[in-house]
Order: sequence, then C-alpha cells, then structure tokens
Amino acid sequence: MNVFEKNYIKPLIIAVTLTQSLFANASTDPSGLWKTHDDKGKPTGYVRVQEDNGVYTGTIEKGLDTDKEEKYCTACKDERKGQRLIGMIMMKNVKSKGEGYEGTEILDPFSGNTYRVKLSLKETGKKMEVRGFVGFSLFGRTQMWERVE
Repeated sequence: MNVFEKNYIKPLIIAVTLTQSLFANASTDPSGLWKTHDDKGKPTGYVRVQEDNGVYTGTIEKGLDTDKEEKYCTACKDERKGQRLIGMIMMKNVKSKGEGYEGTEILDPFSGNTYRVKLSLKETGKKMEVRGFVGFSLFGRTQMWERVE
C-alpha cells in the first residue's frame, strides 16, 4: 500500500459509513405528527399518525383556527356526526403495502365524505403524499402533508 492509500482509506471508510447511516435513518414510517394541507396546498391542521401492530391510525390533534370556539364534524355522515374534531380518528386501517401504505378509510371532515387512502412518503420521510379515492386510485384527490415530528 502506498502513502496515498494509507492516508485516505480511513476517511473514505468513515464517509461511506456515515452516508449509509444517514439513509438508513431516513424515515420510512408514517408515524408522527403531520401538518395537513388541502388539495390547493393551504394548511388545515395537524394529524398524529400512530402504529399499533402494523396498523396505522390518524387522529386530528390540532386545528389552525385562531378562535377559541370548538369545532364539530357537522358534515360527518357516520357515528362521528356532531363529534368534536380535535381527538377524532380520521384515518383508519392503514397498512404497509409495497413501497407505500394503503387503508380502508380517510375522512374529509369538511365534507363528511370518506375515502380509501394511499400514503407515500417523499423527501426521505419529510413529506407524505396522501391520496383519498373511491374505487380505483385513479379517481381521487391528493394532498401533501409535512412532517412536524
């Protein structure tokens, strides 16, 4: 081994190891607190996604309204009708599927409609594409959420 190889091999190994650990630590899990946005990109609130035995659930944690009035789901069409939005489960039965996640239900609390849902993490887990759809994924709406924690 010549002098050049001796002086640079150790730093090269360290650099490669650090790079690999950065990619290994990139979030590939939707668990956490997300700032939600509507279809037009306007922030709407915060949803906490939690995992239990491989099944993910999303709960509305906080709204963006500056007034102190509590908001209720007046548009909901199921057992959530009239319930307080903060603390409401709005995404259910989401499981890992391929490179993303799919679930049986996401609620649009503004319209009261429910949809099937697909989640796809972007930008090493900093953003999440949330697609609500009826029937096929082709027929639906997509929102981009930002990870807060």
